[in-house]
Amino acid sequence: MTRISVRGFAVASATAVTTVGAVVGVASGSEQGTADPVEATAADATLLADIPAGQQAQTASLTQQADNAVAAADAAAKKAAEEAARKQAAKDAQAKREAAEKAAKAAEEAKKREEARQQAASRSAERTDFAVQSSYTVAEVKAMAQQIVGAGQFQCFSNIVERESGWNYKAQNPSSGAYGLVQALPGSKMASAGADWQTNPATQIKWGLNYMNERYGSPCGAWDFWQANRWY
Repeated sequence: MTRISVRGFAVASATAVTTVGAVVGVASGSEQGTADPVEATAADATLLADIPAGQQAQTASLTQQADNAVAAADAAAKKAAEEAARKQAAKDAQAKREAAEKAAKAAEEAKKREEARQQAASRSAERTDFAVQSSYTVAEVKAMAQQIVGAGQFQCFSNIVERESGWNYKAQNPSSGAYGLVQALPGSKMASAGADWQTNPATQIKWGLNYMNERYGSPCGAWDFWQANRWY
């Protein structure tokens, strides 16, 4: 059985109409030699409406693919944004933890310095009325310092005194005028600890300990600064 398409039928119909119109026109003596414009327009509309079913299916398939691609792109963008937000949140949390740990460490160090300062201040307020002598040996001066400064801070105190004066309580810098065990500048500043600051090592040690505590928190704080700067 032969299948006649709509397109073929429309063409055949248009041809038939045109032929019949021509014949009728000749027979009737009409001046019109072509088909009626209305009939031709109808034929053209029929031809334009005749889109093959396969092409329609293909167009629908392409549209669906485009929609799927857009949906996939949106999903990928959303996932990427969520991942970026997660990473940023983790980074921020890590930074906060590190800042908190740093602050806690600083607070702990400050607490230790304050405790050392208070202990040193307490020791410096203890008995320092050593018997006055006309002169003192290095061993005697060190023994005074150990009692006044305390074992916890003595080594740092000793490190500074060793480099500043070599434990000579009468040491004087000829160029600057610094004087004594801790090389106070000027030496007269040590008068705040006692009028005998020039001859009494205990007075110099007490003044030096107070200076280190007030300026650096402790003798060890002063020693840290001295190592970095070669002065304190």
